[in-house]
Amino acid sequence: MEYKKMNQTIVARMDKGEEILEKIKEIALKEKIQLASVMAIGATNDFTVGVFHTKEKKYAANNFTGDFEIVSLAGTINTMHGEFYTHIHMSAGNEMGEVFGGHLNRAIVSATCEMVIQIIDGVVDRKFDEEIGLNLFQF
Repeated sequence: MEYKKMNQTIVARMDKGEEILEKIKEIALKEKIQLASVMAIGATNDFTVGVFHTKEKKYAANNFTGDFEIVSLAGTINTMHGEFYTHIHMSAGNEMGEVFGGHLNRAIVSATCEMVIQIIDGVVDRKFDEEIGLNLFQF
């Protein structure tokens, strides 16, 4: 991975074999990011995304392997109890144009991943919401 910071924007390139969430965390901790938006495109050959079942308040994970283009990766970097936290969703398409996605649990870069992180001045922490079953923004 390599990246360049320009004012409040980070442009990153993640390389073959790297895990995307690990690299987001590495950048966020190194740059002391407390709040940012994240977007990316690229390619993956091994990823896991989840879908939250609201009645059960649990995620179901779906694993995918093969050649996939990341058509959209979007989310946030922020904090929970003052520590690094990220919430990312990803959609990836196969050679038939079928797209699969959800809450990103892990994704291995198969060629490259081009990411833009837009740092936001301020802090928005998260807190677990018992009723919803998720870690929600706390203002």
